Amino acid sequence: MSGDDDQRKLFLCLQSLSLSLSLSLSLSLSLCLCLSPSLAAALSKLDPEDSQQIMEYFKTHVLMMREKALLQASVREEKKLLVENAKLKKDIAQLKLQLQEKQRRRTVPVTHLSSSSSSVPPAAGAAAASSSSLDQRERASRRRRGERKGEEGGARPGSDSLSLGAEPRVDVSRLDIRIGRIISIRRHPLSQTLFVQEVDVGEPAPRTVVSKLGMSPDLEKLRGDLAVLLCNVKPCKVRGVVSQARLLCCSAPDTQIELLAPPSGSAPGDRVTFLSYPGEPDKELQAKERVWERLLPDLQVDVRGVANYKGCSFEVKGKGLCRAPSLTCCPIT
Repeated sequence: MSGDDDQRKLFLCLQSLSLSLSLSLSLSLSLCLCLSPSLAAALSKLDPEDSQQIMEYFKTHVLMMREKALLQASVREEKKLLVENAKLKKDIAQLKLQLQEKQRRRTVPVTHLSSSSSSVPPAAGAAAASSSSLDQRERASRRRRGERKGEEGGARPGSDSLSLGAEPRVDVSRLDIRIGRIISIRRHPLSQTLFVQEVDVGEPAPRTVVSKLGMSPDLEKLRGDLAVLLCNVKPCKVRGVVSQARLLCCSAPDTQIELLAPPSGSAPGDRVTFLSYPGEPDKELQAKERVWERLLPDLQVDVRGVANYKGCSFEVKGKGLCRAPSLTCCPIT
């Protein structure tokens, strides 16, 4: 009888443990960890033969409960995610509705304006229609007149330049006229009337200038003298030698040629300016504009021997005026 009582007690103990496992997985795990040595000892005392199998069954049951709990937790997490996803979809739908409402409100003034314009009285609408038709007819007639003028453009060659904008200024301020010192001078190897000079104009390297100085100039006297040069001409070859500037001279009818003389105290690189024609010179004169050729008739030496353009003197600021050494009332070339 005592053996049956012990087995009954053992089964009651197992039932209570399994009930506790079903109630809480965490509690069952803690009981398993804390009571497994004592439970194994009790089982070995009560039933030495089957105690090992009972413990294995108990452990298998605990593992199954753990897997079940993990599965339930994952199901709960999935449900939670589904709920959050549904909530996000709902929020997105509400935002779309708000955006559509704002767009509708923005289009309201335009529709209101069109409706108000459609509600104009018939008389006012007719007057507006007539004025618009008159404007259209006037624009069409102007367009036709413009086309006729374009076809007759051969009779007015300046119309294209006027339509494209104002013609660029053509005055002496576009010339880059500077003082230079003649470093060396020699006859041109291919010409008896041309001379090649190396001139310092205040730049790192001297410029080569090919010029016509008359039949028999004193080369030694010219070496080291100051001269007036036009420095923004386009470099060009003269009998095989590239000329990078132009010496400004004055000439008399008897073929006498003199170099313009800068004022005393001038230095290579000093710029010649004109009081009535301020402005910066061109970087390089364009051949197609013919600026030098158009200005040349107004470059003169007056009765005082002062070089001028339309009465405005060649001046080096703070130093004086450019003059001809002896000639007067003659052109500058």
